[in-house]
Amino acid sequence: MDAIIETLSRGVDQLLGRAGGPLHFRLFMMPTVVTILAIRADRKDVREGRPTPLGAFFTDSAERRRLLRIALKAIGRVFVIAVVLDTIYQLLVLRWIYPIQLLIMAVGCAVVPYVLVRGPIIRLARMLFRRQAPPTSASADRAGRDSATRDRS
Repeated sequence: MDAIIETLSRGVDQLLGRAGGPLHFRLFMMPTVVTILAIRADRKDVREGRPTPLGAFFTDSAERRRLLRIALKAIGRVFVIAVVLDTIYQLLVLRWIYPIQLLIMAVGCAVVPYVLVRGPIIRLARMLFRRQAPPTSASADRAGRDSATRDRS
């Protein structure tokens, strides 16, 4: 039992130790890149008139496979880069590769930010921008006609 507690304690210390030392920039850079990719993907979905991926994933069973492929393609490259960077870190600092820590870091740097940005954050941004949307051309024409009618009176 003591060996398990010691292993877990060492693992947590090693995970927390990644905040400093070599390659610590990846903890900020990877989530930033993933966020930018998620925003670009959402803008493309909006332009093409597609629904939010997470909502469509749960409501449209025919689209699940396609949406899963799109998501894997979008975050796959960044996930691989996160794995490579953490492997380099582990070899430089820890002198060994710990696969569970590697997966925790790659998921935390690549998958979690993507899911958070593509899900609730994008939905919130869409709601905010709908409320602040400028008047459409039809409503602007109507407003112009109303003011012209008032001016003639």
